[in-house]
Amino acid sequence: MRNIVIATDGSDSAHEAVEFGIELAEEQGAVAHVVHVVQPVDVAPYANFGFMAAGLPHETDAHDYEPVVAAEEIAAPKGVHVVPKVLMGIPADEIVAYADSIDADLIVIGSRGHGGLTSALIGSVSRSVLHESRRPVLIVRGTRVPAAAVAA
Repeated sequence: MRNIVIATDGSDSAHEAVEFGIELAEEQGAVAHVVHVVQPVDVAPYANFGFMAAGLPHETDAHDYEPVVAAEEIAAPKGVHVVPKVLMGIPADEIVAYADSIDADLIVIGSRGHGGLTSALIGSVSRSVLHESRRPVLIVRGTRVPAAAVAA
């Protein structure tokens, strides 16, 4: 393996996918391309005639880079070369297109572990990437922590 795309949105499940992907890149001597996709439009309240939402073009800022910076911090002690990338658009489409553009050997992405009904209603980026990609996709399932362990 030469190029591994690791998709992250900064969530806990994405963090697990980043850790796994970086470990895999270390073992394989591969480059870790860490990708975070932001929405092209910000929704802002508009209160001229009641409450409406107005779309404003999103301008990337430091907050958008936080997930890729966190991945770089995980990779640095392991000596893994990270290519950070912040993309704009529909997450699954952008992840798959980027993987194709660099001829990635693998896409690593986290799954929040929603049930079937929730995933059907709100969709799933990991599921969309799996269906759209012609490249191997590894979905890292987030671990659930029992409520008793959280309370302790």
